[in-house]
Amino acid sequence: MRPLEGITVVTLEHAIAAPFCTRQLADLGARVIKVERPGSGDFARAYDERVRGMASHFVWSNRSKESLTLDVKHAAAQEVLAKLIEGADVLVQNLAPGAAARLGLSYEALQASHPRLIVCDISGYGGDGPYRDKKAYDLLIQSESGFLSVTGSPDAPAKAGCSIADIAAGMYAYTNILSALIQRGRTGRGCHIDVSMLESMVEWMSYPLYYAFDGATPPPRAGAAHATIYPYGPFPAGDGKTVMLGLQNEREWLTFCEKVLQRPELATDERFSSNSRRTAQREALRAIIVESFAALSAEQVIERLDGAQIANAHMNDMHDVWQHPQLKARGRWTDVATPAGPVPALLPPGMTDAYSPRMDAVPALGEHTRAILSELGFASDDIAAMQASGAV
Repeated sequence: MRPLEGITVVTLEHAIAAPFCTRQLADLGARVIKVERPGSGDFARAYDERVRGMASHFVWSNRSKESLTLDVKHAAAQEVLAKLIEGADVLVQNLAPGAAARLGLSYEALQASHPRLIVCDISGYGGDGPYRDKKAYDLLIQSESGFLSVTGSPDAPAKAGCSIADIAAGMYAYTNILSALIQRGRTGRGCHIDVSMLESMVEWMSYPLYYAFDGATPPPRAGAAHATIYPYGPFPAGDGKTVMLGLQNEREWLTFCEKVLQRPELATDERFSSNSRRTAQREALRAIIVESFAALSAEQVIERLDGAQIANAHMNDMHDVWQHPQLKARGRWTDVATPAGPVPALLPPGMTDAYSPRMDAVPALGEHTRAILSELGFASDDIAAMQASGAV
């Protein structure tokens, strides 16, 4: 039995933050009913066509869900929503600011009649404050949270290559919902959860915030290198490939000089005698390291680093990750069904012998509409009328 079997989640969601949250609830066995706009659905369905005509974001964040099309502004929608909420344990939404409240789906509107319901609102900036009504997209929150100020090269900031602000908010929504379910099991009462992308990202920014505490200089943008530890980052090998490596302490620095660079005299060079000094002299030290690696292939460099027990990594691209030997050896890939046929999917991180994660199909738009409406008690004629009027 999966941990969330018997839990029903109704979600009015789009893009990434809420869908990523609810997909993980589905992974644990929850029934997730995804309410989508008739005709177009979650706009993330149209982000691209890279997965056999389907959008990469959508395939990633929407497996194991049921798709119900519903025009929430249509007169007939209120009855459908009311019946959905009646059977729900959790309501999740990341609609535009104020939209859920206008639909009567705020926690305040639902609390009295649904005391066990957990309502999770995901937004850019939170349910109050001067930024409450501002539109918020992932890149904008990366900027507002200070992430861009410490990411990129000295000459230009760079965004994260994935939707990091959406992912952060989705993860905090997910963990807060799990906590709320545990609490409800003890108290019998639901609660309201307010998750903002900004606060989620600022939490993740706490190291650079504290580094810049009390007016101190913030960490500089250092590309793929670490801003305050050196050597820690990418270095070219003689075959044109790049190796990532990282040193954490003086013992590793001594070993690195002796076994990797094969220049033990550098261990006592005053320019490099502490992490702070190595960071201040990073250009001089980088030149020494690059010169040492120039006669070696990337695999030879990694062999030396492994032999010295110095942390290292290949700089893989997406094609390399699909073929990663560690993921293959641990059996971390499976197939999930989609409207365009099966596609590979990574099993959820965290292996347990208690249950198998749910890895059901990515739904077609409105695939479950008729079945869900029938389950809610609507007759075939009523469903046909709603379809004809554009309500579903």
